[in-house]
Amino acid sequence: MMMFGFRVLSVIGIALLLIFEQRISTPVCNNHVEEAEAEADELKVMMVADLLLLGSEAGYVNRFFRDHYMSKFFRKSFENLKPDLLIVLGDVSAKGSKLIRSKWVSVLHQFYQMLGPFVDLPFHATLGDRDIGECSDLDANKVNWISRKLPGLDRSGCGAFEIGNVSFVSLNSVALLCDNSSLRFDVEKVIERESVELREETEAATKTMNHSTHSRHTKYNFFWRESTVLSGSGPVLLLHLPLDQTRNERYAGIGAFERSSSSFIERLNVVPKNRERVGTGVYNLLHTLPLNASEYILQALRPRIIFSAHRCMFSDHVHFDKTREIIVPAMSWNARDDPGFVIATFRKMGRDVSISYCSLARESHVLVVYVSIIVMFCLACLKG
Repeated sequence: MMMFGFRVLSVIGIALLLIFEQRISTPVCNNHVEEAEAEADELKVMMVADLLLLGSEAGYVNRFFRDHYMSKFFRKSFENLKPDLLIVLGDVSAKGSKLIRSKWVSVLHQFYQMLGPFVDLPFHATLGDRDIGECSDLDANKVNWISRKLPGLDRSGCGAFEIGNVSFVSLNSVALLCDNSSLRFDVEKVIERESVELREETEAATKTMNHSTHSRHTKYNFFWRESTVLSGSGPVLLLHLPLDQTRNERYAGIGAFERSSSSFIERLNVVPKNRERVGTGVYNLLHTLPLNASEYILQALRPRIIFSAHRCMFSDHVHFDKTREIIVPAMSWNARDDPGFVIATFRKMGRDVSISYCSLARESHVLVVYVSIIVMFCLACLKG
Protein backbone atom coordinates (compact mmCIF):
# COMPACT_ATOMS: atom_id res chain seq x y z
CA MET A 1 0.00 0.00 0.00
CA MET A 2 2.84 2.34 0.87
CA MET A 3 4.54 1.52 -2.41
CA PHE A 4 1.34 2.32 -4.29
CA GLY A 5 1.05 5.63 -2.43
CA PHE A 6 4.63 6.46 -3.25
CA ARG A 7 4.03 5.75 -6.94
CA VAL A 8 0.95 7.96 -6.95
CA LEU A 9 2.93 10.70 -5.23
CA SER A 10 5.68 10.31 -7.81
CA VAL A 11 3.24 10.62 -10.70
CA ILE A 12 1.64 13.69 -9.14
CA GLY A 13 5.08 15.23 -8.53
CA ILE A 14 6.17 14.66 -12.13
CA ALA A 15 2.88 16.06 -13.46
CA LEU A 16 3.21 19.15 -11.28
CA LEU A 17 6.80 19.60 -12.41
CA LEU A 18 5.79 19.42 -16.08
CA ILE A 19 2.99 21.94 -15.53
CA PHE A 20 5.38 24.19 -13.62
CA GLU A 21 8.02 24.04 -16.38
CA GLN A 22 5.39 24.86 -18.99
CA ARG A 23 4.18 27.82 -16.97
CA ILE A 24 7.53 29.36 -16.01
CA SER A 25 8.93 29.08 -19.54
CA THR A 26 6.11 31.28 -20.88
CA PRO A 27 6.93 35.03 -20.85
CA VAL A 28 4.56 37.49 -19.20
CA CYS A 29 4.15 40.73 -21.12
CA ASN A 30 2.46 44.00 -20.29
CA ASN A 31 -0.06 45.35 -22.82
CA HIS A 32 -1.09 41.70 -23.38
CA VAL A 33 1.09 41.57 -26.46
CA GLU A 34 1.09 37.78 -26.29
CA GLU A 35 -2.64 37.79 -27.04
CA ALA A 36 -2.50 40.26 -29.89
CA GLU A 37 -2.47 39.08 -33.47
CA ALA A 38 -0.12 41.08 -35.68
CA GLU A 39 -1.91 43.06 -38.35
CA ALA A 40 -0.86 42.99 -41.97
CA ASP A 41 0.77 46.42 -41.76
CA GLU A 42 2.74 45.69 -38.57
CA LEU A 43 6.27 44.43 -37.96
CA LYS A 44 6.77 42.71 -34.61
CA VAL A 45 10.39 42.62 -33.38
CA MET A 46 11.71 40.76 -30.34
CA MET A 47 14.61 42.67 -28.73
CA VAL A 48 16.92 40.77 -26.39
CA ALA A 49 20.29 41.66 -24.87
CA ASP A 50 23.11 40.47 -22.63
CA LEU A 51 22.78 36.71 -23.04
CA LEU A 52 26.24 36.35 -21.43
CA LEU A 53 26.91 32.86 -22.73
CA LEU A 54 29.97 30.96 -21.53
CA GLY A 55 30.29 28.32 -24.24
CA SER A 56 32.69 25.50 -23.37
CA GLU A 57 33.60 27.26 -20.11
CA ALA A 58 30.07 26.89 -18.75
CA GLY A 59 29.75 24.86 -15.57
CA TYR A 60 27.06 22.28 -14.81
CA VAL A 61 24.64 24.86 -13.38
CA ASN A 62 24.75 26.95 -16.54
CA ARG A 63 24.85 24.04 -18.94
CA PHE A 64 22.04 21.90 -17.53
CA PHE A 65 19.90 24.50 -15.76
CA ARG A 66 20.24 28.10 -16.97
CA ASP A 67 20.94 27.34 -20.64
CA HIS A 68 18.20 24.71 -20.66
CA TYR A 69 15.61 27.19 -19.47
CA MET A 70 16.84 29.99 -21.73
CA SER A 71 16.30 27.68 -24.69
CA LYS A 72 12.78 27.01 -23.45
CA PHE A 73 12.20 30.74 -23.01
CA PHE A 74 13.19 31.38 -26.62
CA ARG A 75 10.99 28.58 -27.90
CA LYS A 76 7.92 29.62 -25.88
CA SER A 77 8.43 33.29 -26.79
CA PHE A 78 8.53 32.34 -30.45
CA GLU A 79 5.39 30.21 -30.15
CA ASN A 80 3.37 32.75 -28.16
CA LEU A 81 4.48 36.07 -29.62
CA LYS A 82 5.18 35.06 -33.22
CA PRO A 83 7.70 37.86 -33.93
CA ASP A 84 8.83 38.69 -37.46
CA LEU A 85 12.40 39.55 -36.49
CA LEU A 86 14.83 38.89 -33.63
CA ILE A 87 17.47 41.46 -32.62
CA VAL A 88 20.22 40.77 -30.07
CA LEU A 89 21.73 43.98 -28.69
CA GLY A 90 25.20 42.78 -27.79
CA ASP A 91 27.05 40.84 -25.10
CA VAL A 92 26.23 37.45 -26.55
CA SER A 93 29.31 36.22 -24.68
CA ALA A 94 30.07 36.75 -20.99
CA LYS A 95 33.79 37.17 -21.64
CA GLY A 96 34.27 36.93 -25.39
CA SER A 97 36.94 39.61 -25.46
CA LYS A 98 39.26 37.24 -23.54
CA LEU A 99 38.49 34.12 -25.58
CA ILE A 100 40.59 32.56 -28.30
CA ARG A 101 38.80 31.70 -31.53
CA SER A 102 38.15 28.06 -30.68
CA LYS A 103 36.47 29.15 -27.44
CA TRP A 104 34.43 31.73 -29.36
CA VAL A 105 33.23 29.00 -31.72
CA SER A 106 31.77 27.15 -28.72
CA VAL A 107 29.95 30.34 -27.66
CA LEU A 108 28.52 30.79 -31.15
CA HIS A 109 27.47 27.14 -31.26
CA GLN A 110 25.69 27.59 -27.92
CA PHE A 111 24.09 30.80 -29.17
CA TYR A 112 22.63 29.27 -32.32
CA GLN A 113 21.53 26.18 -30.41
CA MET A 114 19.73 28.35 -27.86
CA LEU A 115 17.90 30.33 -30.56
CA GLY A 116 16.03 27.20 -31.61
CA PRO A 117 13.15 28.18 -33.93
CA PHE A 118 14.57 31.71 -34.32
CA VAL A 119 17.37 30.33 -36.49
CA ASP A 120 14.92 30.19 -39.41
CA LEU A 121 13.70 33.73 -38.66
CA PRO A 122 15.50 36.91 -39.79
CA PHE A 123 17.72 38.06 -36.94
CA HIS A 124 20.48 40.57 -36.32
CA ALA A 125 23.05 40.94 -33.53
CA THR A 126 25.15 43.93 -32.46
CA LEU A 127 28.49 43.77 -30.64
CA GLY A 128 28.89 44.50 -26.93
CA ASP A 129 31.87 45.36 -24.76
CA ARG A 130 32.00 41.86 -23.32
CA ASP A 131 32.09 40.48 -26.86
CA ILE A 132 34.98 42.56 -28.21
CA GLY A 133 36.56 44.23 -25.17
CA GLU A 134 37.08 47.80 -24.06
CA CYS A 135 39.40 50.32 -25.70
CA SER A 136 42.55 48.96 -24.09
CA ASP A 137 42.18 45.56 -25.76
CA LEU A 138 40.03 46.35 -28.81
CA ASP A 139 41.41 44.44 -31.79
CA ALA A 140 40.17 45.25 -35.31
CA ASN A 141 41.03 41.78 -36.63
CA LYS A 142 39.09 40.07 -33.87
CA VAL A 143 36.13 42.39 -34.39
CA ASN A 144 36.18 41.53 -38.09
CA TRP A 145 36.33 37.79 -37.33
CA ILE A 146 33.40 37.94 -34.88
CA SER A 147 31.38 40.19 -37.21
CA ARG A 148 31.66 37.64 -40.01
CA LYS A 149 30.05 35.03 -37.75
CA LEU A 150 26.95 37.16 -37.20
CA PRO A 151 24.45 38.13 -39.93
CA GLY A 152 24.55 41.56 -41.54
CA LEU A 153 27.64 43.06 -39.89
CA ASP A 154 30.51 44.63 -41.79
CA ARG A 155 34.16 44.35 -40.74
CA SER A 156 33.77 47.21 -38.23
CA GLY A 157 30.77 45.60 -36.53
CA CYS A 158 28.11 47.87 -38.08
CA GLY A 159 25.14 46.95 -40.23
CA ALA A 160 22.13 48.31 -42.11
CA PHE A 161 19.09 46.44 -43.35
CA GLU A 162 15.42 46.88 -44.15
CA ILE A 163 12.52 44.55 -43.43
CA GLY A 164 8.84 45.23 -43.86
CA ASN A 165 9.59 48.81 -45.04
CA VAL A 166 11.28 49.54 -41.69
CA SER A 167 14.95 50.56 -41.93
CA PHE A 168 17.47 49.57 -39.25
CA VAL A 169 21.03 50.74 -38.64
CA SER A 170 23.28 49.09 -36.05
CA LEU A 171 26.53 50.67 -34.85
CA ASN A 172 29.55 49.31 -33.04
CA SER A 173 29.02 51.68 -30.12
CA VAL A 174 31.97 50.27 -28.18
CA ALA A 175 34.39 51.59 -30.84
CA LEU A 176 32.95 55.09 -30.45
CA LEU A 177 34.48 55.22 -26.96
CA CYS A 178 38.01 54.80 -28.32
CA ASP A 179 39.63 58.01 -29.58
CA ASN A 180 42.67 56.45 -31.22
CA SER A 181 41.07 53.33 -32.66
CA SER A 182 40.82 52.81 -36.41
CA LEU A 183 37.48 51.14 -35.73
CA ARG A 184 36.07 54.42 -34.46
CA PHE A 185 36.82 56.11 -37.78
CA ASP A 186 35.20 53.17 -39.61
CA VAL A 187 32.05 53.56 -37.50
CA GLU A 188 32.00 57.32 -38.12
CA LYS A 189 32.22 56.62 -41.87
CA VAL A 190 29.14 54.40 -41.55
CA ILE A 191 27.28 57.17 -39.71
CA GLU A 192 28.23 59.71 -42.41
CA ARG A 193 27.20 57.33 -45.19
CA GLU A 194 23.82 56.67 -43.60
CA SER A 195 23.39 60.41 -42.95
CA VAL A 196 24.05 61.24 -46.61
CA GLU A 197 21.62 58.56 -47.78
CA LEU A 198 18.97 59.87 -45.39
CA ARG A 199 19.38 63.44 -46.67
CA GLU A 200 19.28 62.29 -50.28
CA GLU A 201 16.12 60.24 -49.70
CA THR A 202 14.49 63.17 -47.91
CA GLU A 203 15.43 65.63 -50.63
CA ALA A 204 14.17 63.27 -53.34
CA ALA A 205 10.87 62.82 -51.53
CA THR A 206 10.59 66.58 -51.03
CA LYS A 207 11.19 67.28 -54.73
CA THR A 208 8.60 64.69 -55.71
CA MET A 209 6.03 66.14 -53.35
CA ASN A 210 6.86 69.69 -54.46
CA HIS A 211 6.34 68.76 -58.10
CA SER A 212 3.14 66.88 -57.37
CA THR A 213 1.76 69.61 -55.15
CA HIS A 214 2.75 72.34 -57.58
CA SER A 215 1.02 70.64 -60.48
CA ARG A 216 -2.20 70.02 -58.59
CA HIS A 217 -2.44 72.48 -55.70
CA THR A 218 0.07 75.25 -56.34
CA LYS A 219 -1.04 77.49 -53.47
CA TYR A 220 -0.54 74.74 -50.86
CA ASN A 221 3.12 73.85 -51.54
CA PHE A 222 4.57 75.94 -48.70
CA PHE A 223 4.91 72.95 -46.35
CA TRP A 224 7.44 71.18 -48.58
CA ARG A 225 9.90 74.07 -48.61
CA GLU A 226 11.48 72.64 -45.44
CA SER A 227 14.84 71.18 -46.52
CA THR A 228 16.21 69.87 -43.21
CA VAL A 229 15.82 66.27 -42.12
CA LEU A 230 13.30 66.16 -39.29
CA SER A 231 13.85 64.33 -36.01
CA GLY A 232 12.37 60.85 -36.07
CA SER A 233 12.49 60.54 -39.85
CA GLY A 234 15.59 58.34 -39.90
CA PRO A 235 16.15 54.62 -39.32
CA VAL A 236 15.64 52.55 -36.19
CA LEU A 237 19.00 52.74 -34.41
CA LEU A 238 20.47 49.67 -32.69
CA LEU A 239 23.29 50.06 -30.14
CA HIS A 240 24.79 48.17 -27.26
CA LEU A 241 25.85 51.19 -25.20
CA PRO A 242 23.10 53.77 -24.53
CA LEU A 243 23.43 57.38 -25.60
CA ASP A 244 24.27 60.03 -23.03
CA GLN A 245 21.16 60.94 -21.03
CA THR A 246 22.44 63.92 -19.05
CA ARG A 247 21.25 66.60 -21.45
CA ASN A 248 17.59 66.91 -20.59
CA GLU A 249 16.96 70.65 -20.77
CA ARG A 250 13.40 71.30 -21.84
CA TYR A 251 12.55 67.69 -22.66
CA ALA A 252 13.56 65.91 -19.49
CA GLY A 253 14.41 62.27 -19.79
CA ILE A 254 11.69 59.86 -18.85
CA GLY A 255 13.44 57.38 -16.60
CA ALA A 256 12.73 53.74 -16.18
CA PHE A 257 9.07 52.82 -15.69
CA GLU A 258 7.52 56.30 -15.87
CA ARG A 259 5.79 55.33 -19.09
CA SER A 260 4.18 52.44 -17.26
CA SER A 261 2.46 53.32 -14.01
CA SER A 262 2.17 49.66 -13.15
CA SER A 263 4.57 48.30 -10.57
CA PHE A 264 4.85 45.26 -12.85
CA ILE A 265 8.06 46.64 -14.39
CA GLU A 266 9.36 48.51 -11.37
CA ARG A 267 9.69 45.49 -9.14
CA LEU A 268 11.59 43.67 -11.89
CA ASN A 269 14.21 46.35 -12.33
CA VAL A 270 16.66 45.36 -9.61
CA VAL A 271 20.12 44.08 -10.51
CA PRO A 272 21.78 42.46 -7.47
CA LYS A 273 25.39 43.60 -7.01
CA ASN A 274 26.72 40.05 -7.13
CA ARG A 275 25.26 39.59 -10.63
CA GLU A 276 27.23 42.52 -12.07
CA ARG A 277 30.32 40.31 -11.86
CA VAL A 278 30.18 37.95 -14.83
CA GLY A 279 33.14 36.63 -16.76
CA THR A 280 35.95 39.17 -16.52
CA GLY A 281 34.93 41.24 -13.52
CA VAL A 282 32.70 44.12 -12.52
CA TYR A 283 31.47 46.24 -15.43
CA ASN A 284 30.31 49.84 -15.24
CA LEU A 285 26.61 49.39 -15.94
CA LEU A 286 26.13 53.16 -16.10
CA HIS A 287 28.55 53.49 -19.02
CA THR A 288 27.09 55.48 -21.92
CA LEU A 289 28.40 57.07 -25.09
CA PRO A 290 29.94 60.54 -24.55
CA LEU A 291 27.69 63.58 -24.92
CA ASN A 292 29.41 64.79 -28.11
CA ALA A 293 29.13 61.37 -29.79
CA SER A 294 25.49 61.07 -28.70
CA GLU A 295 24.52 64.45 -30.13
CA TYR A 296 26.47 63.69 -33.32
CA ILE A 297 24.48 60.47 -33.81
CA LEU A 298 21.15 62.16 -33.09
CA GLN A 299 21.88 64.99 -35.54
CA ALA A 300 23.32 62.78 -38.28
CA LEU A 301 20.82 59.92 -38.26
CA ARG A 302 17.63 61.48 -36.85
CA PRO A 303 16.60 58.02 -35.60
CA ARG A 304 12.98 57.01 -35.50
CA ILE A 305 13.66 55.28 -32.18
CA ILE A 306 16.76 53.89 -30.45
CA PHE A 307 17.22 50.50 -28.82
CA SER A 308 20.24 49.92 -26.60
CA ALA A 309 21.30 47.62 -23.75
CA HIS A 310 24.30 47.19 -21.40
CA ARG A 311 22.63 48.34 -18.17
CA CYS A 312 20.83 44.99 -17.71
CA MET A 313 17.61 46.81 -16.82
CA PHE A 314 14.65 48.28 -18.67
CA SER A 315 14.46 52.03 -19.24
CA ASP A 316 12.44 54.38 -21.42
CA HIS A 317 14.05 57.77 -22.07
CA VAL A 318 13.25 60.78 -24.26
CA HIS A 319 16.22 62.84 -25.46
CA PHE A 320 16.29 66.62 -25.87
CA ASP A 321 15.19 66.36 -29.53
CA LYS A 322 12.25 64.10 -28.55
CA THR A 323 13.98 60.94 -29.80
CA ARG A 324 12.89 57.98 -27.71
CA GLU A 325 15.45 55.45 -26.48
CA ILE A 326 14.53 52.07 -25.02
CA ILE A 327 17.15 50.24 -22.95
CA VAL A 328 16.49 46.51 -23.20
CA PRO A 329 17.03 44.43 -20.04
CA ALA A 330 19.34 41.44 -19.79
CA MET A 331 17.91 38.09 -20.85
CA SER A 332 20.16 36.00 -18.65
CA TRP A 333 20.03 34.60 -15.13
CA ASN A 334 23.76 35.35 -15.09
CA ALA A 335 22.86 39.05 -15.02
CA ARG A 336 19.64 39.29 -13.03
CA ASP A 337 17.22 37.16 -11.07
CA ASP A 338 14.38 38.07 -13.42
CA PRO A 339 15.43 38.24 -17.10
CA GLY A 340 13.35 40.14 -19.58
CA PHE A 341 13.11 41.39 -23.13
CA VAL A 342 11.15 43.89 -25.23
CA ILE A 343 8.65 43.47 -28.03
CA ALA A 344 8.55 46.43 -30.43
CA THR A 345 5.67 46.67 -32.89
CA PHE A 346 6.20 48.98 -35.86
CA ARG A 347 3.48 50.38 -38.06
CA LYS A 348 4.96 50.00 -41.54
CA MET A 349 3.08 52.97 -42.99
CA GLY A 350 3.47 55.31 -39.99
CA ARG A 351 6.02 56.35 -37.37
CA ASP A 352 4.32 54.85 -34.32
CA VAL A 353 6.18 52.20 -32.32
CA SER A 354 4.47 50.20 -29.59
CA ILE A 355 6.71 48.90 -26.78
CA SER A 356 5.92 45.96 -24.52
CA TYR A 357 8.09 44.71 -21.67
CA CYS A 358 8.16 40.93 -21.19
CA SER A 359 9.50 39.20 -18.08
CA LEU A 360 10.66 35.66 -17.52
CA ALA A 361 10.59 33.54 -14.39
CA ARG A 362 12.79 34.47 -11.45
CA GLU A 363 15.64 32.04 -10.95
CA SER A 364 15.15 32.14 -7.18
CA HIS A 365 11.51 31.07 -7.57
CA VAL A 366 12.45 28.18 -9.86
CA LEU A 367 15.10 26.98 -7.41
CA VAL A 368 12.65 27.14 -4.50
CA VAL A 369 10.16 24.96 -6.38
CA TYR A 370 12.82 22.39 -7.30
CA VAL A 371 14.15 22.25 -3.75
CA SER A 372 10.60 21.85 -2.43
CA ILE A 373 9.95 18.93 -4.78
CA ILE A 374 13.21 17.24 -3.77
CA VAL A 375 12.40 17.67 -0.07
CA MET A 376 8.92 16.30 -0.65
CA PHE A 377 10.29 13.16 -2.30
CA CYS A 378 12.90 12.69 0.40
CA LEU A 379 10.27 12.89 3.11
CA ALA A 380 8.06 10.44 1.20
CA CYS A 381 10.97 8.01 0.92
CA LEU A 382 11.71 8.26 4.63
CA LYS A 383 8.08 7.60 5.53
CA GLY A 384 8.03 4.68 3.14
